[in-house]
This record gives sequence, C-alpha cells and structure tokens, in this order.
Amino acid sequence: MIDAATRGYQRIATEEAWAPTEILQRYVRLLDEGTHHDPGFQSLWGFFGKSTTQRARDLYERLQDLDARRIADMDAAGIDRAILSLTCPGVQLFDPATATDLAAASNDQLADAIRRHPTRFAGLAAIAPHAPEAAAKEIERGVNRLGLKGVIVNSHTQGTYLDDEKFYPIFEACQALDVPLYLHPNTPSPQMAQPFIPRCLDAAIYGFAVETGLHALRLIVAGVFDRFPRLKLVLGHCGEGLPYWLYRIDFMHAGIVANDRSPGARPLKKKPSDYLRENVWYTTSGMPWEPAITFVQHVIGQDRLMYAMDYPYQYVPEEVAMCDRLPLSPHVKRMFFQENAERLFKL
Repeated sequence: MIDAATRGYQRIATEEAWAPTEILQRYVRLLDEGTHHDPGFQSLWGFFGKSTTQRARDLYERLQDLDARRIADMDAAGIDRAILSLTCPGVQLFDPATATDLAAASNDQLADAIRRHPTRFAGLAAIAPHAPEAAAKEIERGVNRLGLKGVIVNSHTQGTYLDDEKFYPIFEACQALDVPLYLHPNTPSPQMAQPFIPRCLDAAIYGFAVETGLHALRLIVAGVFDRFPRLKLVLGHCGEGLPYWLYRIDFMHAGIVANDRSPGARPLKKKPSDYLRENVWYTTSGMPWEPAITFVQHVIGQDRLMYAMDYPYQYVPEEVAMCDRLPLSPHVKRMFFQENAERLFKL
C-alpha cells in the first residue's frame, strides 16, 4: 500500500460506524421481547441483529471491533484514519435515563479505543437527544474531557425531530464548543415507515435519505440556523439528495412564505440553499460515484465535501481506489480526502 507521504495526502474516512456489545445485545432483547414497536427498527435490526446470513453476522461482529480487525480492514482498503460514531439508532430508542447512561458509557469506550490507536481513530460523542440538558452536558464532557471531535445524532428520536425548541440546548452546546453535529440517518419514523417496509425500502436503499433529508430541511425551515448561525451540521451520502433539489427548495419555500401558507414556515434571513452551502458539510459515505461527488463539489463547494466509506455497512475496499481516480487536481483531492475533515473536526 502506498503510504500517505508518498501519496501526498491521508485518507480520512468520516462516517464509520461502531457499537458497544451491550447496546447490540439490548437491541436483540427488545426484538425477542417484542416490546419495541418501531417498524423501522424491527426491519433493520431484525436482520442485522438476528439473521444468520454471512452479511448480518459479519456486520454485527465488525461493528463491535475497535482494534485489530477494524484496523486490518482499514489497511486493506487504504484508509489512514477513521472518525467513528455510534451506529443507528444508537441510544435513541431507549428511555431518556437509560439512553443518557448508555451514551456516556459508549463515549468512554470510544475514547479508550482512540487512546489505544491515536493515529488511526477519532470519534464523535453519542448523546440522548430526548434528555436535552443532559445531552448538552455530555457533549461538553465528550469534547473537553474525552477529546471527541463532534456529536452524532441518529436522526429522529422515537419520531421527534431536533427542530423542536426543547432540543436547542444541544445546538447551544455544539455552537459554544464549535464542534459539528453529524445528522446520521435512521429508518423512517413510525409515522412514515409503513409504505417503505413491504419492499424493504426503509433503510440505506432509500428510506435513510428520505428521513434524514426531511430532518435537515425541518431544521432549516424552522430557522435553527438563524438562531444558531455558527452551528455546523454534517450530512452523509452526498447530502441525502438535498444538493440535487437546491433550486426547487428555494423556489417553493419562497412561494410558501410569500403566501403565508403555513405557520410552520416563516421568513428566513437567507434562502434555504444558503444554509445548505454555509452551515452544512457533506460526506460521500456509501456514494463512491463520480457524478454525485463532482455534482456536490460543483453546487456546494469543494471545501465542503469529505470522503467517507460507511464502514462496515458498505465495506468495499476497491471503492477507495475508485475515489482516488476521481478527476480532481492534487490540491482538491487533498482537500477531499484530508484537509476538509481536518478543518471541520479539528484533527
């Protein structure tokens, strides 16, 4: 493998999942007991938590590894460093007190792994959004005491979204500490999941993007970025489809506001697309596809898009070489693989 010095840049993968054994075991218990009725959770973890297929067993094992196997997989793919975050739905399907405790414990485990492998791993702090004051304190602890580089929220929390003002302590903490919030997908909420489930469209094939793109737009239209102008949001999968919709989002939002169509859509200080260009960063997780990558760089900016693999859900080592062959100048390629991530996450 060509080393980073010879290559001229490090390859930093910015959306790489992990999970503590305890949390995965709790998922399986919920499924066995039949006590959690979110159809998206049942679909996703009914497969990855209980299926005996090779894909499910491999992923279940890889998620838990924070040592030799993960590093060997990184080496095989040519990844120099990974930014690790708690897989979806994280702690967000548990009651607030349990979720708060599990988030803190998982952050401690992640910080221990980073101390063991400081040149290979960095991480994002997990929180329990449905305990927002405790979540804000955990963000501060995660960043200031554990050295974590941002926050992971696995989109909706039991059908609730972060545009509700009760969640604003989370944004206040992120803005005060100048760390990004990675809005990672979750399966569609129970209110919207049913049409996706029969055709297995609820997860990465489509439902993830629909649900997380909706969440990001809710934040914008609610005025979250007017209230918190220095808040930094990260979206994976080349922006969950939103960069493709910039023109139409602006056009339709302007008409909604001008005609006073809804009390939930009030005037903003900027166009929606401005927030998507100025407050949001993007990763390529699961989308090693030249047309999508170059489109996002064109309409959003080359300083906003970062490489990610989406390990272990989409572990295809050859994808790294595909991204290496993108028709980018050496300077832009270094930004894409290394410098944008270094600036955003303060690596």
